[in-house]
Amino acid sequence: MKIKNLSKVLEGQPKYRYAQINKFLFQDYISDWDEASSLPKKLREELSAACPLEIKAEVFANESRQKTQRALVYLEDGESVETVLIRQKVDKNKDADYEPGEADKRGYRNTVCVSSQIGCPLGCTFCATGQLGFLRNLSSAEIVEQVVFWQRLLKAENSQEKVDNIVFMGMGEPFLNYPEFIKAVKFINNPETLNIGARRMSVSTAGLTEGIKKLAGEKLQINLAISLHAANDSLRQKLMPIAKKYALADIFKTVDDYIKKTGRRVMFEYLMIKGINDSSQDAENLARLMRKPLYLLNLIPYNDTGRFQTSSRETINDFKNILEKAGVSVTVRLSFGSDIAAACGQLHKNNSAAKSRR
Repeated sequence: MKIKNLSKVLEGQPKYRYAQINKFLFQDYISDWDEASSLPKKLREELSAACPLEIKAEVFANESRQKTQRALVYLEDGESVETVLIRQKVDKNKDADYEPGEADKRGYRNTVCVSSQIGCPLGCTFCATGQLGFLRNLSSAEIVEQVVFWQRLLKAENSQEKVDNIVFMGMGEPFLNYPEFIKAVKFINNPETLNIGARRMSVSTAGLTEGIKKLAGEKLQINLAISLHAANDSLRQKLMPIAKKYALADIFKTVDDYIKKTGRRVMFEYLMIKGINDSSQDAENLARLMRKPLYLLNLIPYNDTGRFQTSSRETINDFKNILEKAGVSVTVRLSFGSDIAAACGQLHKNNSAAKSRR
């Protein structure tokens, strides 16, 4: 979708054209300018030539359940980025980030996981994306385009379908691309564009305290999640090299300041990795860190990438029980999309194969 020339094409046009076009692009989700029937034909022709709306992408679906779909979106420079659509049953009593809305009527919600970078510079040992290295940051337009792609797909299936939630949990560390990440959030939140509430957006960080502080100063109610994955600095540094720069004590202090300033709950994500961080001692150590009113711990069954394996269901249940008995607010996230490489730690895993099919 190439709309960077939009302002140039609209030079001399009435100011209301911008509002019209925003509606066509980000509320009606047209994929061809001819669908914008209220625009003059000559203008449509000029827009078609200068600002084509096609989004080139390849979709990989979980055919057995159709709950999860992964898409490889091709960008102008020939690179590609991954984004995921998750269709999840609504359970207001169990969902950690439940917000009332249209999804209640359908009985399920459409959550889009977007990427903020191509690759990732953090090199987390459990993450396939991190093993690819880092290529570049995405622009805010490239981040928004991922959401637009899925909304168009949903609209094609059913005109009443829509994207309900957005999670910045795909490829990359959002806070290493903070200016473009927050620009995308504000654009998505804008009532004149996608008009998706900030409380329906979540961002996950490996604990970059500078980004947490910046987010605390934004007048946005976006949800914050911290990728924790270990209850001590020693193990965390082995799993996440970035932890050598950001000690747990500093992260928790910054999170507590964030909560004090915003009054918002913070989620901590904890991958359950067999034989690495899933012992009863790990659970007890974690409980001591997590016993705070606005802390929510989310246990995530790991999706095998070859180097590590997921903890057994029995181990996860025992781990959860220890935390609950210690008074910790804890949930277990269902694993989506592991069979199509769409789950945590597996984004862009098959990028080289996808490129060969272009």
